[in-house]
Amino acid sequence: MSVDVGIDLGTTSILVYIRGRGVVVKEPSVVAFDRSVNKITAIGEEARQMLGRTPGNIVAIRPVKEGVISNFTLTAELLKYFINKAIGRKTWRKPRVCISVPTLATEVEKRAVEDAAIRAGAREVFTIEEPIASAIGVGIDVSKPVGNLIVDVGGGTTDVAVISLNGAVESTSIKTAGEDFDKELAYYIRKEHNLLIGQNTAEQIKMKIGSLFKRDEVAIMEVSGRDLMSGLPRMVEVSSDETRMCFEDLSEQVIQAIQTTLERTPPELAADIAYRGIVLSGGGSLIDGFDDMIEARTGISVVRAEEPMTAVAVGTGQYMERIK
Repeated sequence: MSVDVGIDLGTTSILVYIRGRGVVVKEPSVVAFDRSVNKITAIGEEARQMLGRTPGNIVAIRPVKEGVISNFTLTAELLKYFINKAIGRKTWRKPRVCISVPTLATEVEKRAVEDAAIRAGAREVFTIEEPIASAIGVGIDVSKPVGNLIVDVGGGTTDVAVISLNGAVESTSIKTAGEDFDKELAYYIRKEHNLLIGQNTAEQIKMKIGSLFKRDEVAIMEVSGRDLMSGLPRMVEVSSDETRMCFEDLSEQVIQAIQTTLERTPPELAADIAYRGIVLSGGGSLIDGFDDMIEARTGISVVRAEEPMTAVAVGTGQYMERIK
């Protein structure tokens, strides 16, 4: 029998949903490639552990950047690996696959995703915009003539969309998301503390003490890295207040995207949003105070999805059921 597969093809993570089983795969979308023998050596979590730790002949690559494919061959291999891992058994027919894409993805970018999935072994491929998939995944009935504002903060893009009657009435997509918060944090620590840290360390700081809104109690974390002056390992303390100041410019870009979308929204749908609030999803939304910051700046209540990381993956899978 054939299997229907829903995939959240993110810049930092890939999640695979199987009907009746839920999200069965959740791993980093990283491929380790050995250039000396032109061969893939690791995929997923194993490859992520190699970021910043590989010899010269091995490179750890994210084949999806800012929500679109940057390396077609490696993306196809990535999809093939995770589809086979998710299914876990041989089927009589190739699976049907639904993959999420950014709101403003071009037809060429969508076609690249479809071709990569076909090459990975899919029988039939559908694409769905990430905010719509996210809305379906959190349980919103998108078929009704009611306005819902979805803010999906992924690893490579932040998608903002007003959804009604199964489509995006107004939408904005910006290339400011989780990875940018990591890079900004690494740059800040390098500038303020003369300490060089890796991407994985920056992500850990972001998730443990990172904040976009003033906390009642300041959190402190010890961070290890390489001193830029001496070249020796050193440890410094970083506070949640520092991360908040560091993230100000990036959070302002997200607010601008939300405000731009609201300004273009028809008044009837804007009234629905004022009553129903904003739904926040995506792995990037897990930064502490993201919902409070948006609520304070827009004056509209914000609800974070119960499972923001898996909302898009679940939505792609449930969309497949609707097609069927």
